[in-house]
Amino acid sequence: MFYPGNAAKLREQVVSMLADQVAATVPGEPKVLIVPHAGYVYSGSVAASAYRLLTTMRERITRVVLVGPAHRVYFRGMAIPAASGFNSPLGEITLDTSALSLLSTSADVVVSDQAHAQEHSLEVQLPFLQSVLEDFTLVPVLVGECSADRVAAVLDLLWGGPETLIVISSDLSHFHSYEVAQRLDADTSESIRTKSRNLTGEEACGAAAINGLMASHGAESLVVHTLDVRNSGDTAGDRARVVGYGAYALA
Repeated sequence: MFYPGNAAKLREQVVSMLADQVAATVPGEPKVLIVPHAGYVYSGSVAASAYRLLTTMRERITRVVLVGPAHRVYFRGMAIPAASGFNSPLGEITLDTSALSLLSTSADVVVSDQAHAQEHSLEVQLPFLQSVLEDFTLVPVLVGECSADRVAAVLDLLWGGPETLIVISSDLSHFHSYEVAQRLDADTSESIRTKSRNLTGEEACGAAAINGLMASHGAESLVVHTLDVRNSGDTAGDRARVVGYGAYALA
């Protein structure tokens, strides 16, 4: 539904999207990426502007903490899977079971394969990660109804060193006209740039994850760089009811 199921076609599409992006100039190397999660025809090029930054880090990054909103299953707190691996058409990704075991002891974390089974916010990031990195393990975390402080505590626990990349998955505004979406998303981008902890779900569907990131100790010393902000009226579809997408790097 979101990208080709054929491995060769998928890899070709991802490589093409990455190659089409003008290399952004971000001082230093990113520790955190915030990227959208719609179908590739809609938001893939926006996400690619962030993932392209990882090309010089592909061998160093050996663990990815991937955090996004739950769209299909309601729960309080955060959800991790019981599974030991995730699959995409590009192959299997081993999960960091030690980190997941540690998270499972938290009162704010539930273990739920059901929450992850049909969740696209994390899934659509996998082919990008598999294309730009070498061998890495994954820590997938879905955020339900949860405060910023609780998300921040999990992120700080998993923050790690240069070997760990944090990826936050979020789209921006939903189903406004093109002109209204542009204004709303510009305001949201400014809130992200200034590290606001008060985003709402109307501004970004991954608001809880972004708020948690901005509340974390790890993000305190990082600078937010805006890479690309567009909407589905720019990439595919009409401009009557659009979805906004943004890509950001924290370095």
